[in-house]
Amino acid sequence: MVNYWIVGAVGIASVCWAEIIRDFYHVASHYVPPLQKLHNWHHRVFRPNLTPVSETIYKQAHWRHDVPEAATMMVLGLLLWVLAYFWLPEYHWGAAAGCIYTLSFLLSAIARAIGIKGADELTDITHQPGDFRTIPGNWFVNKPYHWKHHFDNQNAYYCGTFTLIDKLMGTALSLKGKTVAVTGASGTLGRLLLKHLHQAGAKVIALSSGNEEITMNVDGEILPVKTVTWHAGEEADLAKLLEKIDILVINHGINVQGERTGEAIANSYEINTFSAWRLMELFFLTVRTNENMACKEVWINTSEAEVIPAVSPLYELSKRALGDLVTLRRLDAPCIVRKLILGPFKSNLNPIGIMSPDWVAQQVVKQAKADTRNIIVTINPLTLIVFPVKEFFVSLYFQLFSRKTVAEIKKVAEKSSVEAKIN
Repeated sequence: MVNYWIVGAVGIASVCWAEIIRDFYHVASHYVPPLQKLHNWHHRVFRPNLTPVSETIYKQAHWRHDVPEAATMMVLGLLLWVLAYFWLPEYHWGAAAGCIYTLSFLLSAIARAIGIKGADELTDITHQPGDFRTIPGNWFVNKPYHWKHHFDNQNAYYCGTFTLIDKLMGTALSLKGKTVAVTGASGTLGRLLLKHLHQAGAKVIALSSGNEEITMNVDGEILPVKTVTWHAGEEADLAKLLEKIDILVINHGINVQGERTGEAIANSYEINTFSAWRLMELFFLTVRTNENMACKEVWINTSEAEVIPAVSPLYELSKRALGDLVTLRRLDAPCIVRKLILGPFKSNLNPIGIMSPDWVAQQVVKQAKADTRNIIVTINPLTLIVFPVKEFFVSLYFQLFSRKTVAEIKKVAEKSSVEAKIN
C-alpha cells in the first residue's frame, strides 16, 4: 500500500532540490567566467526603478540566463527522479513535483524571452517597477530583497524564492559600504560592534555621550572612528546625521543595579526606553524611497532582560518596556528592525558578566548577515525557547488590538524631512 505522506515528502524534497540548484547556479554565475558572461546580461537589464533598459536586452537576458538556469534545474530534477525510481520505486512519482515546478519556470522564461505580452507581469514579479509595499522578505524573496541583489551588492542576495541559502552563506545582508552608526559607542559592546562592523566592510560612526574620540583596535592597529557627541533627550540634534545613515544600532543604556529611587526610575526609563524609542521614530522618518526601504535598518539592543531576570529590577522593567514598544512599532516599520537579545557579557555595566563581549559583538554581526530579525546571543538555552514564544504572542496581541500606522509614517516622511518634522 502506497503511503501518500512519503510521496508528499518526496515531492516537497524535489521542489526544495530545484530551488537549491537554482540558487547555486546563480552563485556560480557570479564566479564561473562562462556563466558570468551570460549572467551579466541579467544585470544589464534594469534601471534602479526596475524598468528595462530596452526590450531587446530584456529578451536576451532571459535567453542567456533564465532559460539555461531553468534547464539546469530540469536536468538535475530529472536526475533526482531517476534516483528516486531506483531507491524508492513505490514513491518515485513524488519527485515529479520538482520537475513540474521547474517546468513552470522554464516555460515562463521562454515566454519572456520570446516577448509574449503580459508574461513579464505575470511571471517576473520580483522585477516589476513601482513603489515597494513591504520591507525585504525574511524567509521568502520579494521585490525589495531581490532589488538589493541588483543595486546594493551583486555578490549577495542570491536566492530566487527562499532565502535559506543566503542565510547559510551569510549573504542575506551585505554590510559592505553601508554607513552604520552605533550609540553607546564608548561602552565595551559599542566599541566591539564598531570593530566587527568595520571588518565586515561598513563605514562606522560612533555616537557617544562622552567627549573623547572613539577608537577601535583592529588586529593590533588603533584606528580612529568618526565620533559624534550627543546625550539622551537630544535625539533631535541627530536629525541631519540620521538622513545619511543606512543602519542605526541603538545600543546605549544604563544599569542602576539595585536602586529604586524616583530619580533612578526616571533615568532608567528615559535612557533605556524613551531615548531609544525616539531615535527609532526619527529614523523611520528618513525612510522615503524604495532604496531607503530596501537598505535602511535599525538594530535595537533590548537585552535578554526582556524575558530573563537580570538581577536589576529597573534595568529589566525599562528594557521590557523598550522591547514591547519595538515589537509594537515594527509591525508597521518602513524598514527592517532587528532586536538584539543579548545575555550577560562582561562590561562596565555588568562587571560580573559571563560571555566575552568580543564574541557577542561578532555573533551579532554574523547573525545580522544571515538576516536574523531577532538576534539572540546567550549561554542560557531557556532564552532560545522563551523569547520566540513571547515575541510571537505579544506581536499577535498587538496585531489584533491595535491599528496599522504605516500609512501615517509614510505620509509624514514624504511631506517633510526629519528636521522639518522636529521643528
